[in-house]
Amino acid sequence: MPFFVLFIILELDDRTKGLLFGLASIIMVGFQPIVVSSWKIAIDLTSYSEDLQIPALYLFSAMTCLFEALLFFPIMLIDRKMILVNQSKENIENVKENFLLNGWKKRKLILVYVGLTFGIGQLLFTIGYYHAGPINGALAQKSTVIFTLIFGYLIMKEKITKTQILFSLILLIGLIFTVTQGSFNVLEFNIGVLLLLILAAMWMLAHAITKRYILDEKNSTSTQIVFMRNAISSIILLASFLIFFSPTIEFLFGNPINILYYFLMGLTYSSGLFFWYKTLSLLDASKATILVSPTPIVTAIFSVIMLGETFTIYHLIGSIIVIMSIVIIVKQPTGDKIKEIEKGII
Repeated sequence: MPFFVLFIILELDDRTKGLLFGLASIIMVGFQPIVVSSWKIAIDLTSYSEDLQIPALYLFSAMTCLFEALLFFPIMLIDRKMILVNQSKENIENVKENFLLNGWKKRKLILVYVGLTFGIGQLLFTIGYYHAGPINGALAQKSTVIFTLIFGYLIMKEKITKTQILFSLILLIGLIFTVTQGSFNVLEFNIGVLLLLILAAMWMLAHAITKRYILDEKNSTSTQIVFMRNAISSIILLASFLIFFSPTIEFLFGNPINILYYFLMGLTYSSGLFFWYKTLSLLDASKATILVSPTPIVTAIFSVIMLGETFTIYHLIGSIIVIMSIVIIVKQPTGDKIKEIEKGII
């Protein structure tokens, strides 16, 4: 049966395949907050003492990066093999293709920075959703489009239109409206949402630098970057965990539910990235970004069905405002160039 489904997919045109991969990406990305929230419930994290809560969140982040690196490793190897096969078939000079495979070596410091950023980012992701909840957290992550504009302007020297500025502000208003349940009392702003906004800024700065100094210069492939950044992140997080929280390691690894969720989060994150790259390879970046913009709605549906979360009218209105703002921002004349930075943000 799986081979029959795969055969049907391979026979489809690129646009249809792009839409299918985009749909798969929406589901996997929308499901990521559910994994974090259901893990918190499954192990009853709120009942842990503080000296166990922090290490538990820390190790969850570290193991997510580790499993994501392990799951992306074979994908990276296949990607490298295909490049070498194409080189052989087309009789291309070794220099250019080997530079694409090995050029990252001259950008090792940037890779360490990216790995550190995504390691801290994964920690902010876990803690952010712990406090914000899945629905508000998913909406907060959509602020990445704003930081894409900012860093696209500062690093890539790309133009920002007045319409994009206007709807970036509208997107923020929609987010505040949702998180405060219509009160606009910023003093009650959820700490988890603030952490996820910081995460969005860190992610997009790292992606802009990666694109500018590695991908644009053909120093590496996207799959290599994903593998290496997660490998570095996991090494940094696991090493620091052992330094600061080693007494808790037996307790945390002794619970098989923890280990199951480490794997599930790594699998969900890796699958979302894989389907996102496949979508980008078949559709242009702006269309792909618009296609996956409804992920907060998917998260909300999963949250209501699986976690019993309450989806309020404020969530609905805020989601509509955020998604429509993203569509308008990306559809602007400069959108296609700007969205190139976002390859791999999910």
